[in-house]
Amino acid sequence: MQPRQGRRPIKVVVAKLGLDGHDRGAKVIARSLRDAGMEVVYTGIFQTPETIVRTVLEEDAEVLGISSLSGAHMEYTTDILDQLRQAGLDDVLVLVGGVIPTADADDLRRLGVGQIFTPGTPTAQVIAFVEAHAPRRDLEP
Repeated sequence: MQPRQGRRPIKVVVAKLGLDGHDRGAKVIARSLRDAGMEVVYTGIFQTPETIVRTVLEEDAEVLGISSLSGAHMEYTTDILDQLRQAGLDDVLVLVGGVIPTADADDLRRLGVGQIFTPGTPTAQVIAFVEAHAPRRDLEP
């Protein structure tokens, strides 16, 4: 898939938070987004909110996908959203994937998370959501 004329591919950072070392799902999503023509940066496991936000900033990413299976998703995601706002990255589409209880998913959406993807979500659904909702940046002239 080629980017539209004058547009760069959607740039996505996929991140694993905290002590959660289970990264199979994050790797599947990263590969699927890359295969769909997006530019993907996978941070690897054991990342802090600070390193994730710094990566989003340095990579000039439009999308941040957070993978969380540890149960610490509320604390970490809230911290990341606050740091993104402080860095002036309010336009970054933040997605959370993993084992997220329904009540927490509703709270995360209220905080500014664009979508929650739970285990078993078809990768095509994730790709379609990102393509439909990612802010698009023009290429530099």
